[in-house]
Amino acid sequence: MPSDGTISRSSGIAVAKSARGGLPPTNQSYNTSSPRNSVASYSSFASAGIGGSPPRSRKSPQSNKSSSPVGEDQVVTIKMRPDRHGRFGFNVKGGADQNYPVIVSRVAPNSSADKCQPRLNEGDQVLFIDGRDVSTMSHDHVVQFIRSARAGANGGELHLTIRPNVYRLGEEIDEPDSQMVPEPARVADSVPRSDKLSQSLQLLSDALTTGKVVDQFEMLYRKKPGLTMNICRLNANASKNRYRDVCPYDDTRVILQTSGSGDYINANFVNMEIPSSGIINRYIACQGPLLHTSGDFWLMVWEQLCTTIVMLTTITERGRVKCHQYWPRLNETQEYGRLMIRCIRDKQTPNCCYREFSVRDRSTNEERRVTQMQYIAWPDHGVPDDTKHFIQFVDEVRKARQGSVDPIVVHCSAGIGRTGVLILMETAACLVESNEPVYPLDIVRTMRDQRAMLIQTPGQYTFVCDSILRAYNEGTIKPLAEYQKR
Repeated sequence: MPSDGTISRSSGIAVAKSARGGLPPTNQSYNTSSPRNSVASYSSFASAGIGGSPPRSRKSPQSNKSSSPVGEDQVVTIKMRPDRHGRFGFNVKGGADQNYPVIVSRVAPNSSADKCQPRLNEGDQVLFIDGRDVSTMSHDHVVQFIRSARAGANGGELHLTIRPNVYRLGEEIDEPDSQMVPEPARVADSVPRSDKLSQSLQLLSDALTTGKVVDQFEMLYRKKPGLTMNICRLNANASKNRYRDVCPYDDTRVILQTSGSGDYINANFVNMEIPSSGIINRYIACQGPLLHTSGDFWLMVWEQLCTTIVMLTTITERGRVKCHQYWPRLNETQEYGRLMIRCIRDKQTPNCCYREFSVRDRSTNEERRVTQMQYIAWPDHGVPDDTKHFIQFVDEVRKARQGSVDPIVVHCSAGIGRTGVLILMETAACLVESNEPVYPLDIVRTMRDQRAMLIQTPGQYTFVCDSILRAYNEGTIKPLAEYQKR
């Protein structure tokens, strides 16, 4: 048994291999809060043999927070070999000289890092490289160590001891508010209105090609500075949050009117306006219900007159519960307080599940129909390989919305990652149909002004930008006739 002082995953449980070397120190002075709010992203594609830009000189904001202890059940050793070109296929950012921990910022599809088991993920924190503690290493030193692994003592195999992405584990994140508001390239005012849409999407395509899309996304604030999240942290409400770091803004949170357990639920109103058409797409973005919050979830659906629920996760992924099954099986009835939920239709396709529920208020005997659309083609990690099925699913959601001014409930597990992807995609589709220019970063900013952290990773953002371009280029979405001459 190796005595490298690292932790290996066995059947999904981390097991200590040796006391020698032990766990990483817990008194590091740099900020171990969420890396996803870093203002600067330090590319290490060169270290992984992919090629890329050198580290930027701008430093991220500092925090006085010291690192929290790393529990043994939260540390995993990942082993991988380079491909035939000598590449491992991942980016890192941060380092002691940047006052940020070393974080995996990107994993290239079909690379060694993508295919290894367990897989390396965006947001994972690197603690050791081949048994060497990285907590005091500069960014360049980390890059050098990754490169040298190809000729190291492990026969070319890279051993990374990582703390899995805190979002996936549901760990608490205390991060500084970024004030950055990056400005993407825009179509010149002199361009005729009829050409602004196509030119804005050409700018998006160019930014995807050059990688600027990711740079701009990583610079954008994840939580709007100045907005509070105090209600979610009250003792009475803390247990109602699936993830301790994912909280609704006080200003836009959904307030339950008739709940016997308090007015709090982890959900925000998100309204997306399409200026030239006068359309306002209304959403309730929320976390996947817990067992003890399912009654509040259905009460929210009832009080807000919602007729459509969009679910973007499965019940479990990689052995972890992502959402409680808050609905009954076909032809069965479940009671949630005064509401009786009966499943009257359940149809499954390779990519989606469609369910229809009868929701009845026992106190008044009023009955309504609610449709649930569950997208099940999202993989356990990363994003779908192909945008096609996701584009089709969003089109189905848009059809379900037609004729309704009431909000659609959208949730994944935390209610920020995939939830944000869907809201951005539908908003972009409406802008295209209205012959308006599409600037995805502006859309994300508007979304995050209403619920923090919507769209979780650069991979998700790149995926939805690719989806927008594909849907437009293939004619799936196009300007409606009444807007084409504007």
